[in-house]
Amino acid sequence: MSSITAAPTGASSSHYPEGLARDAGTAPTGLPAAPAIRLSAARVLFEGTALFDGLTLVLPAGRTTCLLGPSGVGKTSLLRMIAGLLAPEDGTVLTTSDGQALTGRIAYMAQTDLLLPWLDVLGNATLGPRLRGDAAARAQARQRATALLQDVGLGDRLTARPDALSGGMRQRVALVRTLVEDRPVVLMDEPFGALDAISRLQLQDLAARLLVGRTVLLVTHDPLEAARLGHRIHVMAGAPATLDTAWEPQGAVPRAATDPGVLATQAELLRRLADATAGGAS
Repeated sequence: MSSITAAPTGASSSHYPEGLARDAGTAPTGLPAAPAIRLSAARVLFEGTALFDGLTLVLPAGRTTCLLGPSGVGKTSLLRMIAGLLAPEDGTVLTTSDGQALTGRIAYMAQTDLLLPWLDVLGNATLGPRLRGDAAARAQARQRATALLQDVGLGDRLTARPDALSGGMRQRVALVRTLVEDRPVVLMDEPFGALDAISRLQLQDLAARLLVGRTVLLVTHDPLEAARLGHRIHVMAGAPATLDTAWEPQGAVPRAATDPGVLATQAELLRRLADATAGGAS
């Protein structure tokens, strides 16, 4: 196994399709402009079998890219590879539009909440600066986390331990912990999967508002979620897996769940997923 080969400083934006290297959103005050990201010739093996081989993925700057596909196709592996948590095979190249490494610029949210049982809700939500030993950042994080926990309906549970929370509550804490990191690149793996339908819509709205200006890759099994939140949407399918042509819905996110365009996108994504499950994405 080898690590990803990164682009040299000053890499040309010609590696990116027109418009994808620009910061397409308005980044929050004080947050550096989010870069576009390009993964080329990506190859990962699992027990000697290639999950994907020669795969290319472009994440537009300041936009949300959603990734759907059958279970086990390699979506999480792709996310973990970009995060630097999974080493790819030789030849995989990761470039950014500003030529800078992604180290220190990524917030990552895994499928499981990974809450520490001995910390309360607020402590878990501010775990990042705590682990880094950054006292100043921790104080700021506590203020931001307290406000966000109020937004997600946990303002009265700040001192509760994880074992006193429902699965949906734990997932909300994990989402707040990710947002508290305030990074220009955010990688999310099924962030709303443990929530009921109404809570899921509400949390999607909150996340969309707070992730404006960031470069986001969101793995989801929910076509409606992708239709609401994605500026670009890919279906991943096959063995080794490939990506279909990006679907680019119109309209600002988050889109209304009842909007006819959203429902049409959901239907198209369901068709593509059905094709993928039957043996290959269209």
